[in-house]
Amino acid sequence: MRKRLLGQGRLEVTALGLGCMGMSGNQGPPRDTREMTHLIRTAVDRGVTFFDTAESYGPFTNEVLVGEALAPVRDKVVIATKFGWVLKGKAELPGRTLNSRPEHIKQVADECLKRLKTDVIDLFYQHRVDPAVPIEDVAGAVKDLIAAGKVRHFGLSEAGVETIRRAHAVQPVTALQSEYSLWWREPEKEILPLLEELGIGFVPFAPLGKGYLTGTIDATVTFAKDDFRSTQPRFSEEARRANQALVDVIVALAAKHHVTAGQIALAWLLAQKPWIVPIPGTTQLHRLDENLKAADVVLPSSALEEIRSAVSAVPVQGARYSESMQRHIGR
Repeated sequence: MRKRLLGQGRLEVTALGLGCMGMSGNQGPPRDTREMTHLIRTAVDRGVTFFDTAESYGPFTNEVLVGEALAPVRDKVVIATKFGWVLKGKAELPGRTLNSRPEHIKQVADECLKRLKTDVIDLFYQHRVDPAVPIEDVAGAVKDLIAAGKVRHFGLSEAGVETIRRAHAVQPVTALQSEYSLWWREPEKEILPLLEELGIGFVPFAPLGKGYLTGTIDATVTFAKDDFRSTQPRFSEEARRANQALVDVIVALAAKHHVTAGQIALAWLLAQKPWIVPIPGTTQLHRLDENLKAADVVLPSSALEEIRSAVSAVPVQGARYSESMQRHIGR
C-alpha cells in the first residue's frame, strides 16, 4: 500500500490505517480476542502499518489486544493511542471525566507502554480537549515525554483552531484526529486550511460514517443496546430514513465507478489532501479487504466534482452526538 506523511514530524504511515476501537466494544459487545488478533495480523500482512487505539477503548482492553497482536512486528508498525480521561472501569461515558493535567498524562503514558508491550508510543493524542488545563501545559507534558524517549509524536483530537495553534507553538503537532466523511464535512471550513498552513496531518475517524455510508444500514436496522449508535440522533430511525437519500447517491456513484459505496467514501477522503490518512474500523475480514482496496481507487476530478455536488444537494439530518455525550466529549 502507498505511504503518506503526517505532519512536519514526517511520520510515515500507510494511506489507510486500522481503527481498532470496535474490537473491544462500543459498537456492540467485545469481539473474540483470537479473532481480532488474527484480523490485526492480517492487516499487517496486507501492508497496513498504522493502528489506532486508546486507553478508553474497553477501557484498557483494546490497548492490550493491539499490543499483543502487534508485538511480533512492533518495529514495522506505527501505534497511536490516546490520553485524557479518568476511567472508572466502565465503557460508558458517564463513567469518565476529563483529566489532562501533566502529571496524569505522564502516568497514563507509562501505563500505556506496559499495555502495548512497547518502549515508545509512536503517536500520543489528547483524546479530548480539557478546558480545565491550559493546552500549553498539555503540549509541554508531551514534549517532556518526547524528550524522555517515551513518545515520538504529539497529536490532538477534535480540537478547535485556536487550541491547535497554541499547542503547536509549544510542541509541534504531527496529526489531528477528528471526524470527517461525506456526511460530516465541518472540518473543511476552518480545520483543513489551518492544518495545511501549519503542516499538520489529518486522521479522520468514522470515515465511513460509523458504517452508515457503506449502504448496509437503513431505517429498518435495530441496534443493540450496547451499541452507542442506538442513542445518537443521527442514527434515529427518522434520521436514517431522511438520510437514505445521501446513501442512495453514494451507492449509485459506486455502481457507476464499479466499486462499493464504502470504497467511494474512502477514496473521496484520500483525494482531498495528500496528508489525510483515514482509519476505518472493522471486525470482519471481508470488510478489511474491501476497505484496503479503496487505497487503489483513483477518482478523476470529474467524479470528485460529481460526488461533491451530489452530496452537497442532500442535507444531512440529525446531530452527531446526543446532548449527554456531547457534554462528556467536548467539541
